[in-house]
Amino acid sequence: MVATTAIADLCIFLLTWNVGTHSPRDLSLTSLLALNGTTNCPDNQLPDIYVIGMQEVSTKQVLNIFQDDPWVLKIASHLQDHQYVKVDSKQLQGILITMFAQHKHIPHMKNIETEATRTGLGGLWGNKGAVSIRLSLYGTGAVFVCSHLAAHDDKLKERIEDYHQIVDNHKYEASGYRRIFDHDFVFWFGDLNFRLSGETSAWDVRTAAENMRYEELLKQDQLNLLRETGNAFSLLEEQPPTFAPTFKFIEGTNDYDLKRRPAWCDRILHRVQRNIYPAVTLSATQLSYQSNMEYTLSDHKPVSATFNYKVETANQTDEELHEMTHAGAATAAGTPNAKSVKRKRY
Repeated sequence: MVATTAIADLCIFLLTWNVGTHSPRDLSLTSLLALNGTTNCPDNQLPDIYVIGMQEVSTKQVLNIFQDDPWVLKIASHLQDHQYVKVDSKQLQGILITMFAQHKHIPHMKNIETEATRTGLGGLWGNKGAVSIRLSLYGTGAVFVCSHLAAHDDKLKERIEDYHQIVDNHKYEASGYRRIFDHDFVFWFGDLNFRLSGETSAWDVRTAAENMRYEELLKQDQLNLLRETGNAFSLLEEQPPTFAPTFKFIEGTNDYDLKRRPAWCDRILHRVQRNIYPAVTLSATQLSYQSNMEYTLSDHKPVSATFNYKVETANQTDEELHEMTHAGAATAAGTPNAKSVKRKRY
């Protein structure tokens, strides 16, 4: 067995939250961003990278292209004292994604691109759809997708169509990584709006949730059923939620609004192609998956996850790996260039 060395061993923090058009104003994000000592990263260290997706952000700021959204500014104000810098952001009406990283990682981030796909009103309106950030991260292709899919119990077909429209229309310039699933690492999260199948009443769902019968409810979860049939999201995996349904709450409380059946609308999924390059091993080990009940700003609860993003090679630096994966150039170690490396396609 060839000995390998980790050229990247990162803790990545992902967060999704439908904020219901509310402004952050005086809201503290310390707990939400795990800045209070509650991080799930190894040795309780702060994450190396934050990627935060939001839905139903107020669109009042969208027309001012020279100023970040108030939510991005609020996040930055919490992270700036911890040596983080903003890598990039992308907003499509109310859908927002932003990435922050510790200073030391910036030299290892290249080919950064953003993309957006509208799916509302047949692709004409951006109230639904997706935004993404892709980049070469320590020589590997990584993409982070934040989406807001069609709402309501009876719109499953529309959610499936939204997913396929995003997959088909999201395109990038990076050689070898033109589409979402060309990437070595894919993280897809957001208000996916999947509900429970069947006729279980809102009251019965609430009772099951209060008694933590999550496994029973998740058997009716539309997203799980779709992934099993291969109709959507089947290339991604999800750690089963061990927290209560995150929608729909009465704003300002932790009480469900039974005008809607409680559901796990807010999700985080991922995919990694582990062994597609010679003498290179990629992994994304999930360290946590949780909701944060203390935030009552909107009718959704925020959901976060942490991942150990690891790149191990036999004898390559991340610069050499980048040349192989992105530029198609031969590495100093004589590894075949990207055009001759057999990449798995799906």
